[in-house]
Amino acid sequence: MIDSHAKGVQGRYEQIAQEDRCAPRTRVDIPASLRMSGSRRFETVVHDLSLAGFSAAAVSRVHPGTVCWLTLPGLESLQGEVVWWRDCLVGCAFDQLLSSIVHDNIISRYTSRA
Repeated sequence: MIDSHAKGVQGRYEQIAQEDRCAPRTRVDIPASLRMSGSRRFETVVHDLSLAGFSAAAVSRVHPGTVCWLTLPGLESLQGEVVWWRDCLVGCAFDQLLSSIVHDNIISRYTSRA
């Protein structure tokens, strides 16, 4: 059973993702670390990134509503909440939208390697 807070987070994330068509998710492969509330951080790979959130590898099941912190190379940790976990991937919404300058810098650094 999903609690009302998790439904609110998921609804907010879906709304932002649908409204923010000017900044679509970009496929990337960025080595990063991810820490879930109450757990140790682990190394991961971010597979897509947008102003509103990201998806990354997460072998262990993570429940929607879990607070998390993503650390990308050269940046401070970004706080977010888990929206979904499926097939060893976790989708998270950032608590604060990324600035377009930071987003574009990250994308330019990691899509040029493809």
